[in-house]
Amino acid sequence: MVARFSTGRASFRTRLAHPVVLVLIGIASVQIGATFAKSLFDEVSPTAMVWLRLSLSALILLAITRPRVRGLSRRDWLVVLAFGASLGLMNWTIYQAFARLPIGIAVTIEFIGPLTIALVTSRRARDLVWVALAAAGVVLLGLEPGRISIVGVLFALAAGAFWAAYIMLSKATGARWEGIDGLALASTVAAVALTPAALTSADGLGAPHVWLVGLMVGLMSSVVPYSLDLVALRSIKPSLYAILMSLEPAAGALAAIVVLHEGLSALQWLAIACVVAASAGATRTGKPEHHVPAESTPA
Repeated sequence: MVARFSTGRASFRTRLAHPVVLVLIGIASVQIGATFAKSLFDEVSPTAMVWLRLSLSALILLAITRPRVRGLSRRDWLVVLAFGASLGLMNWTIYQAFARLPIGIAVTIEFIGPLTIALVTSRRARDLVWVALAAAGVVLLGLEPGRISIVGVLFALAAGAFWAAYIMLSKATGARWEGIDGLALASTVAAVALTPAALTSADGLGAPHVWLVGLMVGLMSSVVPYSLDLVALRSIKPSLYAILMSLEPAAGALAAIVVLHEGLSALQWLAIACVVAASAGATRTGKPEHHVPAESTPA
């Protein structure tokens, strides 16, 4: 009886550690964190909020990992610096979009970045079906009259480009750095790079509750999802990961409804449904890579 229970518990842990499950947990975490961050935009600027989130998450990651920085090549450092730059720019641009668009719409437009990764890296005709379905969802958003900020759309498109870079650089970082050491250093790079901009819009950062929410957002939108992404991308194809990310708009829209009471029209929900259906199809037909290089094993 004990042996059967132990076997069942081990099987549950194995399923929980599946790369697809890790990505899904990360999606839920990052979108819930985003809604709480947006709830403070009346008190603190999106730039200051991003800086607070990245700074606190970097401190947490550095304390957890105490990354080894000796004996690494110039290429290792270039990869982590580029990863940090993509991380900072991706977060800054999407928070600017959140300030101008409903979260579900902003994330759906942002998905063009991962969608491009899925299209470029796909090698099977059936994968292109899911990419086309997700693309149709994005196009439907453009048919909705009014309530769409052009500046917000441009910020969301920029965030999508940086998201695509993040996907590739996260995989490269995971291959070169042990555990989540590279993520800790990349988060530090992103926080430091955003410091000058944050100092020019630091109004509201003196309130204790802002720091408490910033800590929660740092954990939910940075530490948890980025760590899970780094682990998952060691054994999952970027194309499958990119299409799984199409669940982000639905997760963001639902979280925004609950926390921020942001409603969407029927056409906008149809657009999100197309993107979610693409993700479901990709999950059913895609198979994660089972080979994990020895140097990429988490510490």
